[in-house]
Amino acid sequence: MMVRDADNHEKTSNGNGVIELRIQKLAQLFNSLDPSPFHERDLDHDAEEYIVGWARELPSDVPLNIVIHLPEEAMLDAQKCELPSALENYFTERAQIAQRELNELFRIGRLYLFVGSATLVACLLGSQLAQSALGSGPLATIISESLIFFGWVANWKPIETFLYDWLPLKRRRDLFRRLAQATVYLGKIPSR
Repeated sequence: MMVRDADNHEKTSNGNGVIELRIQKLAQLFNSLDPSPFHERDLDHDAEEYIVGWARELPSDVPLNIVIHLPEEAMLDAQKCELPSALENYFTERAQIAQRELNELFRIGRLYLFVGSATLVACLLGSQLAQSALGSGPLATIISESLIFFGWVANWKPIETFLYDWLPLKRRRDLFRRLAQATVYLGKIPSR
């Protein structure tokens, strides 16, 4: 993450790629209860929601710029505390957490797939066995069709996992990676 002077910053067309924050003191941006050193602190929940919410609405193919407007005394603190590095560290860590969640989802998905496939094979074999043992009567048909239906239902979760569940995690990870690479601009709020 790079820091630049917001006064020299040119916005992209219609503000695309730009997330602006106006704060009075640096403590508004970071969780004050976090005992970690400043560059490792968590963002305040509201500040994170605001930044992530705006980033989500911006086009994904445009580099992100974060413009933080501060009073002059807070500007000195932001430069001294390496604010851009703290934001980069935070969003890099959030991207790593999202990647671990994605990896865990795929690990569990493989387990679901193994159980679902084994269940489907057992149900298909049971269906054939029911038809062989009971003939072609209505009871055999009910048992056979029920086993086939149960086998496919057992595969609902792995299918859902591999078709749908991973996409929101990937998008969140990619968004955090974009935010970690954002250029940070610091701007002074004129004193009254």
